[in-house]
Amino acid sequence: MELKRVVVTGLGALTPIGNNVNEYWSGLVNGVSGAADITYYDTSKFKTRFACELKNFTVTDYMNRKDARKMDKFTQYAMVASDEAIADSGLDFDKEDRGRIGVIWGAGIGGLETFQNEVLEYAKGDGTPRFNPFFIPKMIADIAPGHISIKHGLRGPNFTTVSACASSANSMIDALNYIRLDQADVIVTGGSEACITLAGMGGFNAMHALSTRNDDPKTASRPFDKDRDGFVMGEGAGSLILEEYEHAKARGAKIYAEVIGGGLSADAYHITAPHPEGLGAKAVMENCLRNAGIKPEEVDAVNMHGTSTPLGDVAELKAIIAVFGEHAYNLNINSTKSMTGHLLGAAGAIESIASILAIKNGIVPPTINHFTDDDQIDSKLNLTFNKAQKRDVKIAMSNTFGFGGHNACVLFKKLED
Repeated sequence: MELKRVVVTGLGALTPIGNNVNEYWSGLVNGVSGAADITYYDTSKFKTRFACELKNFTVTDYMNRKDARKMDKFTQYAMVASDEAIADSGLDFDKEDRGRIGVIWGAGIGGLETFQNEVLEYAKGDGTPRFNPFFIPKMIADIAPGHISIKHGLRGPNFTTVSACASSANSMIDALNYIRLDQADVIVTGGSEACITLAGMGGFNAMHALSTRNDDPKTASRPFDKDRDGFVMGEGAGSLILEEYEHAKARGAKIYAEVIGGGLSADAYHITAPHPEGLGAKAVMENCLRNAGIKPEEVDAVNMHGTSTPLGDVAELKAIIAVFGEHAYNLNINSTKSMTGHLLGAAGAIESIASILAIKNGIVPPTINHFTDDDQIDSKLNLTFNKAQKRDVKIAMSNTFGFGGHNACVLFKKLED
């Protein structure tokens, strides 16, 4: 069976540095930091008092209050980003076979705030279980693609992928494969997360995973810098419309890029720490290149997982050198988490959008907040520090790794007929 070609025909983004794709891209190329003091709750007793929250976002600007109250924030974010991507694609569902259009969505945690608030309310009472009837439907991680499909009447494959911070990259790879295998013509895919909550921040603080640079939040996410001290929590959503190439061409769709490969691997090492030599990261990039049928030297840019943790950044760069050899020094390597923070299950989607727009616009966004070289990191690598760089990007790689040792890698290519 000959595999179908898959292209990207629509994008949607809701991020700490922009509430749509154009704003997001502008923030990226201009090196804008999305980190600031948390406004959602009293942080005075927390080790970390800042995060990358959405800015100037009011959900009722996008949906009515009644519908919004039935959704956790992570689902609200999914609806906003997917609506933008669908509109951007120009798809008219009334002219399509809705049974051939699916929704595959990623979420690492799901409705954490809903779960937290319901349990706290229960604890205030007399022990009688009085819960909101929407508690479970708001909380479960699979509900976001359910809402998207219900709104648009999409009856194709519909499920959520959960692999911690690799979740939305997994969703895109599943979407790629369903279309390749002719199980769908179009998939709405991506991911969303909303973990800037008491439980989310407290839990990650207990793991010593978060930066505690409370005196200077804007520079706290500093991948590859000697003084990095953990990641910065972010929130939001990214959505991509993946479409079978001939289907897109037949309707005259604009095409951002071709999705040429996806790879998966497991570290099989530790629940939170990466393998120190980056063996899982090496394997996932090799698997992705093999799946795409390309050589390492054909890749121009790599948007790393690059969370700004002491162990993770070093291990991933070791893996890149192991995979790409001398060509590693010809790559533009960056971490857009330096600007957006870490969107957990949504990271793969919004970072893939950054890679796609780098191809489209010939610009690689920077890794901001670099001040001091780390002697564990090869100084000859081009880590795109502090300023965007122009480059004709023909093939871009996006890496996403999750707790539990889950690794996912996606490759995008400038379209060539």
